[in-house]
Amino acid sequence: MPVKNRFAELQKEISEWRHDIHQHPEILFETHRTSALVKDKLKEFGCDEVIEGIGKTGVVGVINGQTNQSGKVIGLRADMDALPINEETGLDYSSKIPGAMHACGHDGHTSMLLGAAKYLCETRNFDGQAVVIFQPAEEGGGGGLEMCKDGMMENFKIDEVYGMHNWPGVELGKFAIRSGPFFAASDFIEATISGKGGHAAKPHETIDPTVIASQIVVALQTIASRRVDPVEQVVVSITSFETSSTAFNVIPQEVKIKGTVRTLDPDVRDLAEKEFLRITELTAEAMGGSADAKFTRGYPVMSNSSEQTEFAAKVARDVAGECAEAPLVMGGEDFAYMLEERPGAYILLGNGDSSPVHHPKYNFNDDAIPFGCSWLVELVEQKMPA
Repeated sequence: MPVKNRFAELQKEISEWRHDIHQHPEILFETHRTSALVKDKLKEFGCDEVIEGIGKTGVVGVINGQTNQSGKVIGLRADMDALPINEETGLDYSSKIPGAMHACGHDGHTSMLLGAAKYLCETRNFDGQAVVIFQPAEEGGGGGLEMCKDGMMENFKIDEVYGMHNWPGVELGKFAIRSGPFFAASDFIEATISGKGGHAAKPHETIDPTVIASQIVVALQTIASRRVDPVEQVVVSITSFETSSTAFNVIPQEVKIKGTVRTLDPDVRDLAEKEFLRITELTAEAMGGSADAKFTRGYPVMSNSSEQTEFAAKVARDVAGECAEAPLVMGGEDFAYMLEERPGAYILLGNGDSSPVHHPKYNFNDDAIPFGCSWLVELVEQKMPA
């Protein structure tokens, strides 16, 4: 079963939806315009139910098959939010909102799921229910968690849930997936290092927090190199270093550092937290200063269920002819929360030779639309055959 002919016919229309969404990016839970567009489209298509306000600004549509002897309910999820980035693509449908851009392809994800919903409403060639899930705030807001906390899985009796992300650098229309841990837990680290400020020409009269913080930044890399088993995965990155004074001749009183820790195993995550706090606080103490350190847990590890992964890969091969094994990804993904509540799988769809996601020149490839839409529809029709 290759790409469905209907999506070749619909590609121009679906692309126009995407371009409209792309021009009006919205951050985190502020997806009011996008959510309204999704709601209106789902009602226009003839969804049997359309519910707003799940997970603050999320939208859910229910599509009944021609029969429901199976009693099965399959969830299909797309994310809607954009990123706080200034676009540099030069496209004629570039962002009209300063400081906001669809730099991760969520405009494409939303449009492909809308296309799949339109097709499923037209054909209803399945036995059961399809639930289409449009989620806000994937980019750091935990919108997936908020939708789950609102009882989405229980209220719609979802049995399995599936998601998809475009992937630059993978051949257009090709799929990749892996079973088990796939995307990393994404945690946040920060610390305020305090010393004794003073004149830069008299360092002996100070306790220099810049030097202390610098030692901490270097020492934190020993979490990966000396504390965690080399066959395990861990990333510790300090991404912000701010001194309380920016003068040439002042040793500051404080330094603030921030960063992220990425892991794929719960025990490694626990160890990384313990070691971050220990290294930061004791290094500062040993050098005469002090540190107020904080480790904040973010998205959990996103782990695909084995049975659903095998099924998702089989459907991808039916659509595209092949499905590769995806590499481990140290990025975070809040679809993890949905996979903690229900079995399911998350797949990557090739975006071709484009700029990477989260880059000001990235753009979703409209030619991927028929592949993504076909995969979403085939999941429903093959899991719940009429």
